[in-house]
Amino acid sequence: MNKIRLRRMTMLLALIMLMTALTVGCTPKQDATKKPKDANSENIEASANYPMDIEDQFGNKVTIEKKPEKIVSLAPSHTEILFSLGLGDKIVGVTSFCDYPEEAKTKEDIGSFKDINLEKIIELEPDLIIQYGQGEEESNSRLKEAGITILSYEPETVEQIIELINTLGKVADTSSEAEKVTKDMIDRRDSIVEKVQGAENVKVFYEIWHDPLMAAGPGSFMDELMTLAGGDNIAKDAEGEYPQFDVEQLIERDPEVYLSSNDMEEKTIESIKSRPGYENISAIKNDRIYLLDPNIVSRPGPRIIDALEIVAKSIHPELFK
Repeated sequence: MNKIRLRRMTMLLALIMLMTALTVGCTPKQDATKKPKDANSENIEASANYPMDIEDQFGNKVTIEKKPEKIVSLAPSHTEILFSLGLGDKIVGVTSFCDYPEEAKTKEDIGSFKDINLEKIIELEPDLIIQYGQGEEESNSRLKEAGITILSYEPETVEQIIELINTLGKVADTSSEAEKVTKDMIDRRDSIVEKVQGAENVKVFYEIWHDPLMAAGPGSFMDELMTLAGGDNIAKDAEGEYPQFDVEQLIERDPEVYLSSNDMEEKTIESIKSRPGYENISAIKNDRIYLLDPNIVSRPGPRIIDALEIVAKSIHPELFK
């Protein structure tokens, strides 16, 4: 594991720990002239899609033999995607950090994504596991030996998130639902981008961690959100997606908006203002410090467009009155 990925996973874990960052209708009267639909026809249609060959984000090629009936999610963002696709009843296990939607809390807890309970997962006998990142080789091998299919994803852009939702919709035979979800996301994204188009770019900094200071750098989804929202990320030329960022450089580049997540009690607007040298930063002088909901802004799932809207309103409040 390279240093950037290790740093990235460490900070994502820290953010998540510090947070402690989808009808029943009327049935129409059946036309007596038409033959009733075969009770097994839906199952037949579904089975026609399988077996299905899939290659995940990391080049792992697997075959989905049949429609997944029991799924384990190893990341909050993946859990949110599955629920958005109407697959709540198929989910049998989630991590201890999967808290949205509310129903996610009722699912079997299989540990954190860094310390999963392999025995419990195997006991659940899932058809499919969706994990964040490549996972640990030893754990992957053990789960595969138990006959469990694993798909690995780590989306870092809005387009990758949309692609993942469509992929999981295909895998779980809920493509029509995936199309609805992603169309809504695309429409909302385009509306926000259109609203900020033409507005003057505002210099923005997003704090991932404070000691040492770490930023949302190039390639991170927060970097993309700030850019889409009409912001100019002052850490856009830093090395890596979540790099350490020199305080002196922060002061010199002088962001007009300072963003971070509201992930710990001791992090407040006042505590940020009181840091040495911060009094010279325009964002601090003009009270443009915003602490954002970590469950929304740190999860690359369906609510990433909510995150985009939040960021856009922070950068260009005058355009959202």
